Amino acid sequence: MTTMMLDPAIGLLVTASIALLFASAGVHKLRDLQRFEEIFAAYGLVPASARLRLSWAVPLMEIGVAAGLLFDACRPYAGAVGIVLLSGYAAAIALNLRRGHRDLACGCGGPDERRPIAAWMVWRNILLALALAGVLAPWAARPLGLTDAVTVVFGLLTLALVYLCIDQLLGHTQRAAQLRGPR
Repeated sequence: MTTMMLDPAIGLLVTASIALLFASAGVHKLRDLQRFEEIFAAYGLVPASARLRLSWAVPLMEIGVAAGLLFDACRPYAGAVGIVLLSGYAAAIALNLRRGHRDLACGCGGPDERRPIAAWMVWRNILLALALAGVLAPWAARPLGLTDAVTVVFGLLTLALVYLCIDQLLGHTQRAAQLRGPR
């Protein structure tokens, strides 16, 4: 039985993309921790006594995941923490959608953005967790060359742009549906 090995260029591309996402999310939250604490509190999932400490730990964990993903020795641990965070975000959004709290800010776009939670955000986080789980598979041992570096750099730029475009498109679609009102 042969074990499936991930090509290191593909592994590096996906890992760098997810690391960029986590770093960006952590930095956005750190820009205004008080606003993130308000968003975090509105989800109603953590007792007030632990909420402040946990809301401050989330952006630090996100930045830790981003950094850890870039080092082979840390990648499995950072990946596991990242999967837990993404799964937790998906669960928190899904639970509040079931509660009917559709006006909560997602907290994913930084303190300046007040985007309400939506079902597509649950699926986005699940897909990101699955992608992160994929890079935890064994990587093939082969040297990376110049072509691989170009592939990773331009692939990272492309994935970042595609992610931002899809995120904006779904956000605009959501806002348009809210303006139309219930049918």
